[in-house]
Amino acid sequence: QVQLVESGGGLVQAGGSLRLACAAPGFTFRTFHTGWFRQAPGKDRELITSMSWDGGHVYYVNSVKGRFTIVRDNANNTLYLEMNSLKPEDTAVYSCAADLVGPGRFKYWGLGTQVTVSS
Repeated sequence: QVQLVESGGGLVQAGGSLRLACAAPGFTFRTFHTGWFRQAPGKDRELITSMSWDGGHVYYVNSVKGRFTIVRDNANNTLYLEMNSLKPEDTAVYSCAADLVGPGRFKYWGLGTQVTVSS
């Protein structure tokens, strides 16, 4: 069973930047549809960005468009989420996922990393 592992979360001031990473030993992302989700306290988990296996289709939820970028590094088998101009409302647990098996459903998941944005 593949367990993806996120890293890079932490506390940052509003307007700052963070880069999250997602990887797993022996797992390659380049053949899978991938995505990043987040779940804020008291809210449902939401898909904030995804990328098709060939990189040809990239989706961003409106609230992060122009601020967040999904990056897949095939050479290092790592998926990144670059987050800029962070806002307090971006505070959430962020999780990566891979291998789309249905609408919004992925086979492989990470446990998540906390991102806290202070005002």
